[in-house]
Amino acid sequence: MVRVWWGVLQRDLLLAVRRRADVAASLGFFLMVSSLFPLGIGPERDTLRSVAPGVLWVAALLSALLSLGRLFAQDHADGTLEQMLLSPQPLSVIVLGKVAAHWLSSGLPLLVLAPVLALQFDLPADAIGVLGLSLLLGTPVLSLVGAIGAALTLGLRGGGVLLSLLLLPLYIPVLIFGAGAVSAQAGGQGASAHLCLLGALLAASLALAPGGAAAALRLSAD
Repeated sequence: MVRVWWGVLQRDLLLAVRRRADVAASLGFFLMVSSLFPLGIGPERDTLRSVAPGVLWVAALLSALLSLGRLFAQDHADGTLEQMLLSPQPLSVIVLGKVAAHWLSSGLPLLVLAPVLALQFDLPADAIGVLGLSLLLGTPVLSLVGAIGAALTLGLRGGGVLLSLLLLPLYIPVLIFGAGAVSAQAGGQGASAHLCLLGALLAASLALAPGGAAAALRLSAD
């Protein structure tokens, strides 16, 4: 199963490299949204620091949502998904490989770019470190939970809008704990509780989301 997971991961990363424009689009969206808020709010330092956690996390969430539509769409279009469904290997392992590739191509660039963008908001160094850690724990949850929504809306007309309506309520706990961790650290209260809750969400998503996405893919195929 590890070999199957690794093969799916390599294949999807290679496809992501070949479709660099899609990856750049979601990363550019994150960059633009995060950069426009300081220009619109103004240079007031206290105001920028107070809104920074929410702005950066909302931008990351929407950027991840923007990239979820391509998670299974190409496999569905070229018939690869049917072969995956017929494979003797567990479909949840294949889904986990695809989710890992999605996070590496969309979530990891956000994680690298976010500390740089946080400097626009004059966040202190310890809060920037917590921001990176919260994104490291939270963005995989966005990809894992998003895989279920992407599988359920696969092949539907207007699937992008339906995907957003389906996933945004499920993303709210990640947004609250992720932004709350940065706000708590910047306010001197400590972020350990929020980070522990994000870790719990990640553990639960790793345990449940691959199987849920696999079941949703079978429903969509039927």
